[in-house]
Amino acid sequence: MKTVPLCWVEVDRSALLHNVRQFREIVGPERTLLAVVKANAYGHGLLEIAGVLAGLPGLWLGVNSVEEAAALHGAGIRPPVLILGYVPFDSLGEAVRLGARLTVSSDKTVARLAEVCRRMKRRAFLHIKVETGTHRQGLPPEDVPRLARKILGRKELVLEGLSSHFANIEDTTDPSYSKRQLELYSRTLASLERRGFRLPVRHMSCTASTILFPQTYQTMVRVGIGLYGCWPSKETYLSCRLQKRSPVELRPVLSWRCRVAQVKRVRRGASIGYGGTYRTTRPSTLAVLPVGYSDGYSRALSNASFVLLRGRRAPVRGRVAMNFTVADVTDIPGVRLEDTATLIGRDGEDACSAEHLASLTGTIAYEVLSRINPALPRVLVSG
Repeated sequence: MKTVPLCWVEVDRSALLHNVRQFREIVGPERTLLAVVKANAYGHGLLEIAGVLAGLPGLWLGVNSVEEAAALHGAGIRPPVLILGYVPFDSLGEAVRLGARLTVSSDKTVARLAEVCRRMKRRAFLHIKVETGTHRQGLPPEDVPRLARKILGRKELVLEGLSSHFANIEDTTDPSYSKRQLELYSRTLASLERRGFRLPVRHMSCTASTILFPQTYQTMVRVGIGLYGCWPSKETYLSCRLQKRSPVELRPVLSWRCRVAQVKRVRRGASIGYGGTYRTTRPSTLAVLPVGYSDGYSRALSNASFVLLRGRRAPVRGRVAMNFTVADVTDIPGVRLEDTATLIGRDGEDACSAEHLASLTGTIAYEVLSRINPALPRVLVSG
């Protein structure tokens, strides 16, 4: 017998495809679009998102790890997959078996990978990541030609791409740092081409640069947060307006809902939750929700946010606990046991966004979404 979960995430297939179309119109049909589905597709569900995208033309999938690549392969999802993160030595064989592309920035990884490929009698396609200013994963520009020669000298390895990543394009309206990064990337690419290297896949652009700077597109464009219907930041939106560009129309893909686990009446002056951080100022009706910080609903939302019930706002009262949150529904008539509460998403004419929760907790929508417990069911809906 099919059961309805207490707490679940809805993934809007039509909104996802709409967002893909928006970015495809921006970058044109000739460029490859890499959909970043790492971190459980930013909390939306790796297999659910990838399953919708798998049949689209000219599209790759970007993951962070071999484990994510293996999950896609095991589900029969087979577009080209690029592993964006580090692959440890003992996982290189699995990456080769899966046919995943690898991001490399180390001589030792390249040497070990060549050994693995010879033993397996397989080839591996590599993308060198050049450091242009983020100062995390990546190889200094002056070292890129040397690593490229090492890859070229091994017949079982194919140097397919050159990538980099913007460090300060979302949190500012000043593009100067990003322009310097792009110049450094372009010089590195030109240096390789002068030495005879031809890299068919060149990529640096993220969601923000895709919206703001066509000069960053190269042959492939990576889109992450925008795919899921969120702007990277308020500054990105403001920059778009300052450039007098028409903002891309993004539709949120994710809604997070749960069922009411209890409805109770309490007296005036009742202490709600751990620590008694809220006391009722009148006789009140409370809805107990079976969701807490173990599910990714941040404890920092205690006494700060609201949920939606019957299309109206119910403020969170008391501390968010590990498995429970309490909402005040005194002003919402008729709330009953197992009614649906919306934590993120739309209910009627009102909505609560991931961006709003991020503003309350001092973080960004990326974190709010990606920290939703992967064990919660992801349910595909349309519209």
